[in-house]
Amino acid sequence: MNKNFFFFDIDGTLAVGTPGRQYIPESTKKAIRMLKEQGHFVAIATGRSYAMAVDHMRSLGFENMVSDGGNGITINNELITIKPLDYQKCIDLIDECKEKGFIWAISPDNKTRRLAPDSRYYDFTHDVYMDTEVVDGLDPRNYDQIFKVYVACFAPEEQKLETLKELPWCRFHKEYLFVEPGDKSVGIKMMVDHFKGDYKDIVVFGDEKNDLSMFRDEWTSIAMGNAIDELKEKDPVKRVRDRVFRIFVFYRLKHNSSGLNCSLKTAAGMRKRRPGAVREMGSEALAPAGEER
Repeated sequence: MNKNFFFFDIDGTLAVGTPGRQYIPESTKKAIRMLKEQGHFVAIATGRSYAMAVDHMRSLGFENMVSDGGNGITINNELITIKPLDYQKCIDLIDECKEKGFIWAISPDNKTRRLAPDSRYYDFTHDVYMDTEVVDGLDPRNYDQIFKVYVACFAPEEQKLETLKELPWCRFHKEYLFVEPGDKSVGIKMMVDHFKGDYKDIVVFGDEKNDLSMFRDEWTSIAMGNAIDELKEKDPVKRVRDRVFRIFVFYRLKHNSSGLNCSLKTAAGMRKRRPGAVREMGSEALAPAGEER
């Protein structure tokens, strides 16, 4: 059987539910375990910081992870590197936020909280994704590195920020946007190169704007059912549903199919013809429709 390199986004892909109350379905955990047992390489590829993703990595049994939007690499449970954002560009953005009255916060280190100069950030966002710690008189110049910047505003107000155009950013919530590294493919290639693998054997799963960078013609890219349209257009199976990814995983393992793309198309076709095949093809390993946590 040909060894593949599987990379999974977390939020909206592995984890479902609302931010702060997310969980990983048991059928997804079982699919990951079966992939590993069959000798495939599995890793997380997330925009989350290492600190915000490492618990998910461990709970799912992963040892490898691309974190920090492609700027962080963890191999065999060892954090190898995290590259911060361009420092001066972040300072320029924050200065412009101050000048124009935008609410901002930063992550200057690898921790599970952000820093804000006052309570306005939480008051505006009521964010539960991560803790917001108020540091009176916060000055980003007191920190040597900046890994993420957060700007609280409704779209399209961010268009007023000229310096934002010089940095990668993504909006997951209507109340604020993330300024964070935005090319997961960089970390994915570094990891596959480390194991002397072939890019054509890479398979990635994602759902959001920050996954666009890892949806490349060099390998197979799978968009979740909840994915944005730009990702679905890059998906070889077109608009694959979230459970279809479990179908093709189990179908490939069960029948030892010689080609991943063949398995994808077969699974998608069976789904279209027979919706009930979700349970049949996955046998006892697939949870029934309407699965709870």
